[in-house]
Amino acid sequence: MNDLIELTNKLQTVVTSVGADNTLDLPLITVVGSQSSGKSSVLETLVQRDFLPRGSGIVTRRPLVLQLVTLPKPSDLEYGEFLHIKDKKFYEFSEIREEIERETSRLAGGNKGISRMPIHLRVYSPKVLNLTLVDLPGLTKIPIGDQPNDIEKQIRGLVMDYISNPNSIILAVTPANSDLVNSDSLKIARQVDPEGKRTIGVLTKLDLMDAGTNALDILSGRSYPLKLGFIGVVNRSQQDILTNKPMSTALEAENQFFQQHPAYRSVAARCGTQYLSKQLNTILLAHIKEKLPELRTKLSSLISQTQQELNQYGEPSRSTESIHRGPLILRMLTKFANDFVAAIDGTSAEMSTKELCGGARIYYIFNNVFGQALDAIPACSNLTNHDIRTAIRNSTGPRPSLFVPELAFDLLVRPQIKLLEAPSLRCVELVYEELMKVCHSSDTKELLRYPRLHQRLVEVVSELLRERLSPTSTYVESLISIERAYINTNHPDFLGAAGAMANLETESKKKKKVDSKRKNRMSPPTSFDMKMNGHISSSRSDVGDNGSVAGTEMDFDASSSAPKDSFLNYFFGGASKNERPALGSQEMMTKVQYAPPMSVNSMMESEMVKKLEQATLNNENGIVATDREELETQLIRTLITSYFNIVRKNIQDLVPKSVMHLLVNYSRESIQNRLVAALYKEENFDELLQEDDTISTEREKCKAMLNVYKQAFEIIKNVM
Repeated sequence: MNDLIELTNKLQTVVTSVGADNTLDLPLITVVGSQSSGKSSVLETLVQRDFLPRGSGIVTRRPLVLQLVTLPKPSDLEYGEFLHIKDKKFYEFSEIREEIERETSRLAGGNKGISRMPIHLRVYSPKVLNLTLVDLPGLTKIPIGDQPNDIEKQIRGLVMDYISNPNSIILAVTPANSDLVNSDSLKIARQVDPEGKRTIGVLTKLDLMDAGTNALDILSGRSYPLKLGFIGVVNRSQQDILTNKPMSTALEAENQFFQQHPAYRSVAARCGTQYLSKQLNTILLAHIKEKLPELRTKLSSLISQTQQELNQYGEPSRSTESIHRGPLILRMLTKFANDFVAAIDGTSAEMSTKELCGGARIYYIFNNVFGQALDAIPACSNLTNHDIRTAIRNSTGPRPSLFVPELAFDLLVRPQIKLLEAPSLRCVELVYEELMKVCHSSDTKELLRYPRLHQRLVEVVSELLRERLSPTSTYVESLISIERAYINTNHPDFLGAAGAMANLETESKKKKKVDSKRKNRMSPPTSFDMKMNGHISSSRSDVGDNGSVAGTEMDFDASSSAPKDSFLNYFFGGASKNERPALGSQEMMTKVQYAPPMSVNSMMESEMVKKLEQATLNNENGIVATDREELETQLIRTLITSYFNIVRKNIQDLVPKSVMHLLVNYSRESIQNRLVAALYKEENFDELLQEDDTISTEREKCKAMLNVYKQAFEIIKNVM
């Protein structure tokens, strides 16, 4: 049965040495108590040697995992071993104390701070029983000196981490000369063990209680019931320590105290350090045996997991013969390429469930990011009515504006199409970035064994993607340039002049209908309203003589004797000179015709200067345009919107197709050939298959863990 404790000690040592302390919740005894409660003295008495640091304040500042191993022969020399110092035995226990102090200061610092990293000490002695104990920092409430302000919280958190392990036995140390209800150790133990099933109480300083008082009710279990009970001990006094009183003498004095004390004489057989040592050994053995089935199941699972992990590390590269290196590299190249393609196609076995990646993210870029970016661009973005009017006027040059100039439409719509270029190029960049992300995340444990091979794989694929980025971006730019190169006003989806006019007429009628329903807000129709509803009259006979468009005729007022005229005819050739600003008003021409000969030049010069100033003011100060110009502006804006929507629809369809063809599909189809051509060269095999030192270390740790797990499993199987 003692092999079980030795097994536990060995497991504890191995899992700690490989950094897997939390792998197994091993049965052990955790020593808990407040400062100056006598914890250190109890441990030293169990070992029967002075080896722990002493002093005021917090002395134990790192957990001390103490493994006691019984030597078979009484003549064997006692010694200690530290896990952090390989192959060195400490025969002088004063040196053990000094090493504990040095190692504590190394991580916890020179002040009174603490560290969670444990110190592992194994003591071999014929005077001890097999035990595994953990000495924890003493519970405190008030920081002293240069201790951190939250020292109490730090220590309680550290203690809770150890005693929360359901496989641990809690050794709660309490001084008998203080009230039991104020015991910090029992209070914190109750939080994790409310029924007291795995807590054993130790009463210290029984010899320091006030005269006439005793702790018999506590030791008998009547005051505070614990399943494992209370054990009373009498440690060496401070004077005994200073005078180096031998441990054997101290143990003899302890036995005499209990045997001769009138209150404790009846329970003397169940008191003292020697009884405590035997009881802890028995309790620990029973506890380990109770946990054996659970531990066996856990070990079986760990053996399987560790074996799988070891298989992933593979055999050391130095044991791989040169004849097998070619197929090994080819297999890893193929695996890397297949993982890259699978991430794009959505067939990867290790697909993320937390975020979109690979092909799904590319789809999201096309349909959400890119689509929303295009939809967010207004058709007439940055185009004011003033800009459109200026473009119309500039397009006519020195000639009168007989028609709405088509050149103005071309001039205005091309910059709007250019706005689609930026989001299109950004779409290419986003897809490229996602492919690069897929490339960097396509790795396995086997591939990570060879960092140089993995680095070269990533470099080759990254270079391939960079090569495809430039032609893809260039082609997407050309799509925008193609759309701007030829404005196809014959496109079947283009609204056209007639459709635009019909839309304006429909909107005007709707607006008039809504306005007519508003009571007490009627006003005489403006010239703009009359024109929009066909009430256009003129004294000139050339209005309406330039043709009309069928289906758009609008009647004059019943009182007018003028012939009917069309809406389109008005904008595309039927306007009189009075409504053409470039020609000047009829009134001005009349004034010029009938003015006295001596004033004609001055009148003309004055009118010309006035008109030029008015044109400048219109451009600079946004003076209200004529009704005809307002209608022309709305017409051009409608046509730009119609054509821009057509181009936007084309770009939204063509850009994803171009990116898939030139970047995504090309990369996924050529990745394996590129990798083989760049890396499958025999002269590079040695360099590419140079194993990472970290992987080699992890493999050795994994092997050690597997061996210990198997050995532990065999021992447990034989015991059970």
